[in-house]
Amino acid sequence: MTNEVTLAVVQFACSDDAAENVITATRLVREAAGRGANIVLVQELFEGLYFCQEESPAHFVRARPLDDDHPTLSAMRRLAAELGVVIPVSLFEARNQAYFNSLAMVDDAGAVLGIYRKSHIPDGPGYSEKFYFNPGDTGFRVWETRFGTIGVGICWDQWFPEAARAMALMGAEFLLYPTAIGSEPGRPDFDSMEHWRITMRGHAGANLMPVAAANRIGTEHVGGKEQSYYGSSFIAGPSGELVASAGREGEAVLTAGFDRAKLRADRAAWGLFRDRRPELYGALATLDGTDPR
Repeated sequence: MTNEVTLAVVQFACSDDAAENVITATRLVREAAGRGANIVLVQELFEGLYFCQEESPAHFVRARPLDDDHPTLSAMRRLAAELGVVIPVSLFEARNQAYFNSLAMVDDAGAVLGIYRKSHIPDGPGYSEKFYFNPGDTGFRVWETRFGTIGVGICWDQWFPEAARAMALMGAEFLLYPTAIGSEPGRPDFDSMEHWRITMRGHAGANLMPVAAANRIGTEHVGGKEQSYYGSSFIAGPSGELVASAGREGEAVLTAGFDRAKLRADRAAWGLFRDRRPELYGALATLDGTDPR
């Protein structure tokens, strides 16, 4: 494995033309690689508009099996192999009668190391994901790559410290979150951006490892509804500090370099994982914090 690693995040507006979005993602990934990036995070469901604004069976045609015939996955695999970078690829997966919000981890040789299926599925105005996605059945996953061990959650997963801690305990060195978040149709005066960032920065500090999130930008119209996405993609360092951040508007390519050996030594020295008391955490495995026995 490489010790000095450069992590990158890209952010852009999506059209409803998958080929066009792949071209945009490819251009920005190339820019990131040109800046020395080894791992490049692209936003959630970047093939098209965020269709979960509405509940319509028409959108199920967007889902495809994550096999060798998947055009977007194939394009990202070729790109990763050409540039020698790792690319987590977020896609709408069809698997027999099931549908998942999934991510394929593509390594720097263009191989798919495995699939993660989103664990926490939101359901609210503008974010009606439970209509489309089965709850993920993969459990949390981490992957060893040439540039370190990577754990990935998808959007709503990012709000759960349990997910971040689980991936850290499984050996993750970097936590990545592809995202689609912005305005709240049910609360038009509410802005979650800072809360969104602070929550994930807390995961970085609590687990002493870099955290990155990639979000989309722009206003999208789906089924007569309108939703705007606030970008603000970022990379946080192991103390939760912002080391790179994008604006609410405009494409962005963010990069930040990290020394894996130093990160590993700092995690050991802090003792946060040494001093854990898992035998006291039984309440975390219940819905209401009480033991049903």
